[in-house]
Amino acid sequence: MAKEGVLTPQSTDFPRWYQDVVAKAELADNGPVRGTMVIRPYGYGIWEAMQADLDRRIKASGARNAYFPLFIPESYLHREAEHVEGFSPELAVVTHGGGKKLEEPVVVRPTSETIINSYFSKWVQSHRDLPMLLNQWANVVRWELRPRLFLRTTEFLWQEGHTAHADEEDARAYALRILHDVYAAFMRDVLAIPVVLGRKTERERFAGATTTWTCEAMMRDGKALQMGTSHELGQNFARAFDITYLDEQGVQTYAWQTSWGVSTRLMGALVMAHGDDAGLRLPPRIAPIQAVVLVVRDEEGVAERAATMCDELDAAGIRSELDLRTDTSFGRRVVDWELKGVPVRIEVGPRDLAQGEVVLAQRVGATKEPVALAELAARVRRALDDAQDALLAEATARRDEHSHEVGGVEEAIEAAQGGFALLPATALADGAETRLNEAGVSVRCIRRHDGSLPGPADGDEGLVAVCGRAY
Repeated sequence: MAKEGVLTPQSTDFPRWYQDVVAKAELADNGPVRGTMVIRPYGYGIWEAMQADLDRRIKASGARNAYFPLFIPESYLHREAEHVEGFSPELAVVTHGGGKKLEEPVVVRPTSETIINSYFSKWVQSHRDLPMLLNQWANVVRWELRPRLFLRTTEFLWQEGHTAHADEEDARAYALRILHDVYAAFMRDVLAIPVVLGRKTERERFAGATTTWTCEAMMRDGKALQMGTSHELGQNFARAFDITYLDEQGVQTYAWQTSWGVSTRLMGALVMAHGDDAGLRLPPRIAPIQAVVLVVRDEEGVAERAATMCDELDAAGIRSELDLRTDTSFGRRVVDWELKGVPVRIEVGPRDLAQGEVVLAQRVGATKEPVALAELAARVRRALDDAQDALLAEATARRDEHSHEVGGVEEAIEAAQGGFALLPATALADGAETRLNEAGVSVRCIRRHDGSLPGPADGDEGLVAVCGRAY
């Protein structure tokens, strides 16, 4: 149950509820420059957990981490015409440094295709150098007119992968491997957020790409959120930056490329996919604190026994924290931990210990029950597994319940007000996508009826356009 006055109810004002949660769960605050953000320690702990899991998956896919400069010569962006055209409205450009006007303005990176490809052109010489698979964890700057913490900020954190391959098929296979095995699997299995995979329309694809593949999720208010993208760049950047190699026949050949990324937008997704009127509900696999041991009253050795419980939970592989703040009311502390979405709360008082038990409270389902001390670690582990499964099941059921097949654009506009409209892709002809956009609805992706991905060159027959209002 929501505590009165703590958060704006979702049903009253979902955007306001989101802002309340981000602030009161101590995830982030607005930075001093409009559109920037300060990520607070609790929020950054969640991001670090995301980074660690994603980094492991990216490395398992063969990519290695590197780092490239924040500043990019402006001329680099102009080498690929579609790329600079797509990013020009969002660029932050430095014209002065060290008290002097620069000979050439430099751009604060909005993405790193241009600077990384300038080095690929030096490093790729032979077919033996391929594939070249790099990833970068960094910050980027895109000047945002309508900022919202985590969802749209002028500066945000992300990873961006960049690869070069000997042929188109290898590049496509790798772009789809990242989409399936890294992004979609992480979102489903760790964040407990089911995603719709598909191909972006020509209007929505990444500037400079030949094909953009996407992970789309539905938030609790029925709106869509793009969670991550993987792009086939074809040979566009290879031609612009002269990335060529000698193939096995000794012929000079342009490389085929990909790029792909996810960002701190995943933090916003976590809030909006699972949060309720009491605050966050964190999937246990991503929660920096999986169980909090809360001392009700520090009497008769309760604090010492509670500290031992934390040690036992940690030894069992459960991330725990001890709350000894008995100078703050018990009710206030419960509200605080509910706001932060900690999956399990263990309440310890002298009367409980005298009976050889504690109270185990679960954030998902809002249940409370006594648990024998000897069974504590096993019961907490089971509660964490149940919470992870329950959040995924709930999010999947919500998405499916609010996805509706429609026959035409006007029906799609109506259905998309509260979820996803599944429109035959053939219905997008003759300016239909423009009509959808004018009504505040976008085509999130194109997929097959069975949910599988179409080929980049497949016609529209038999395909589905997933439409929705979006963040």
